Amino acid sequence: MPQLTWQKSSYCGEGDSCVHIAATPTGIHITESADPGGAILTTTPDAFRTLLRSLKEEPHRDPQAPGLEVTTVDDDRTVRLHAPGTPGVPAVTTDRRRWETFVRGVRAGEFDHFVA
Repeated sequence: MPQLTWQKSSYCGEGDSCVHIAATPTGIHITESADPGGAILTTTPDAFRTLLRSLKEEPHRDPQAPGLEVTTVDDDRTVRLHAPGTPGVPAVTTDRRRWETFVRGVRAGEFDHFVA
């Protein structure tokens, strides 16, 4: 994989662990900087576009996008972004606060350029 240039939401404080997004010609890459395993989930621009649209339109529901699924566990404290039905593809796991920081950036349009 080529060297990635990661972007996090401007709502994420300096030095804070956050959800990060990067793009290559082959896909959109998502990670959580606090993940000790360094999991990177790669998806298509179409799936990421649908995720962004869903996060902007459905604030109270875990969004579903073709190829991506968001679920919550641990009494809604942990958020998992994963590709359902694809064994061996890593899930990105974060906490609710970090996810909400990412979602605020999504709603502000900070990641739209990845799928423009």
